[in-house]
Parts: sequence; C-alpha cells; structure tokens
Amino acid sequence: MTSPTDTTFDLKTYLRDRQQRVEAALDASIQEGYPEKIYQAMRYSLLAGGKRLRPILCLATCELLGGTESMAMPTACALEMIHTMSLIHDDLPAMDNDDYRRGQLTNHKVYGEDVAILAGDALLTYAFEFVATQTRNVSADRTLRVIADLGRAVGAEGLVGGQIVDLASEGVADVSLETLNYIHTHKTGALLRVSVTSGAVLAGADDAQVATLAQYADRIGLAFQIVDDVLDITATSEELGKSAGKDLAAQKATYPSIWGLEASKQQAQQLVEAAKASVLESFGSGAQPLVALADFIVDRTH
Repeated sequence: MTSPTDTTFDLKTYLRDRQQRVEAALDASIQEGYPEKIYQAMRYSLLAGGKRLRPILCLATCELLGGTESMAMPTACALEMIHTMSLIHDDLPAMDNDDYRRGQLTNHKVYGEDVAILAGDALLTYAFEFVATQTRNVSADRTLRVIADLGRAVGAEGLVGGQIVDLASEGVADVSLETLNYIHTHKTGALLRVSVTSGAVLAGADDAQVATLAQYADRIGLAFQIVDDVLDITATSEELGKSAGKDLAAQKATYPSIWGLEASKQQAQQLVEAAKASVLESFGSGAQPLVALADFIVDRTH
C-alpha cells in the first residue's frame, strides 16, 4: 500500500541509483590478495547482490539530516559487511543449515565450513576498520559513536543475543510473543536500527532526531521480520532466493504461527504506517525516501 504523499517520489529510480553506488563502493572496498581463498570467499558473499537495504537506509538518513553520501558510504559498506557475515554464519550447518542464499550456493557450500566461518569473521572485523579508516569529513566523536553503536548492534546485546534465543526456541511448542519479539528486535532489528541511526549521527543529528529515527527503524524492522515470516510460507524458493519453508521444518516460532497469515500482514502494515507517520511529522517532505522504503519493506515479494 503506497502513501498518497509518494506520488512525486520515484522509489524504483532511487533504489537503482543507490544500489549501483553501493555495489561500486563494496566492490572497491575489498581487493583480492594473499591468501587468495579468504578474499575470494569474502567477495563471493559480499558481492552476491541483494536489496542493499541497510546501506541505503544509512545514506538516506545522512542526506535527510544535511550530510553527504560520501560521509556515510564507509559506514554503509560496513553495515553490508556485517549483514553478510550474519548471513554466512546463519547458513552454516550448526545454525540454519541452508544451501542457497540470494539465488546461489551458500558460502560454506562453495568454500567449506572452515573458510566460511573465517570469511564471516574477516568481514566483521574489517567492517570496523573500514569505518575507522575511511570515514572523511566527520568529527572523531561522531565516528566513534557509530563504531560503538555498530558493536552493540552486532554483539550479545543485539544480533548475537537474538540468534542465541532463536536457537534455544527451536522446537519449543509454546514460544511466547514476548520471546519472539525479543528474537527479532535483536537478531534482525538491531542492525536495521543502527543502519538508520548511524547515518543521522554522522550528519550531526541531535538526540531527539536520532530517537525519532530509532523508533521508525524499530517499527520497520519488526515489519520486515513479519513479512519474512509470511514469505517463508507463501513464496517459492525461486522467489526467495533461498529455501522456502525452513521455519516450519525447523519448528521455529513465527508471527503467522501465533497470529495467522492475515493478521500478520495487518500487523506489518500497521507498523509501517506508524513508522511513516512519525518521520513525516518530524521531517516533512524530506523524509520521502524513508516513507517509500517503509512501503517497500511491507510490499516486497522476496
């Protein structure tokens, strides 16, 4: 469902333009060296395509608050490196044991489990180095805050914590909505939140602006996961670019398993509408990219 205010904003062109710039920056960020296998494995997954939603959100909020693309691009690349690490590790036999990601064989299927683990480790550590060494025209305190926020989002307070609870909940018959929300606000939502807030921090946003954007991010992050759960049931493996029905096979709690399909779709739509309203109220028409990206999350088919 598209907001009436979106009529003058061309999301398709916006996404294509930003994706092309992010792809070029990612390609340039890691060059092959010795030992060749680790760099090849890193690049294999990092450059495998995808929506590049996290980098684009970072660029969008930086520009919304008066910053420039060049200020935010190192952090945007770092976000995709961290996200790619999480996908490589998530696909491992010890985690979700998946053979396909983004329409191609998963990293461990090509390079082996040992190299895949190390490729993920290398991407994670390089992400922080990249922000620290490549960020330009941003004060040291803002850059340091972004580095700290990234660390928090990916560690035990964020992605890792959510993954731990997710693994512990597999096969459990009575997973509560509270636990499910915890899993996804940490496993998926924490990195989406810092994708939004980091761009604003780099641009010099004040605390109130960062808080508004964090609330927007929390809402679209939860909507994103609800839609993911719905698509795992309704979409084919070809549409998803990965194995469909994995949640059901792993006996994972999902939003449709608690609410049902239709109610889950309605919840996602309500979250997106609230997210859009909050940024439009605070930032006006300048928030159109964020409004359109929120719609994109709930309307996507893969």
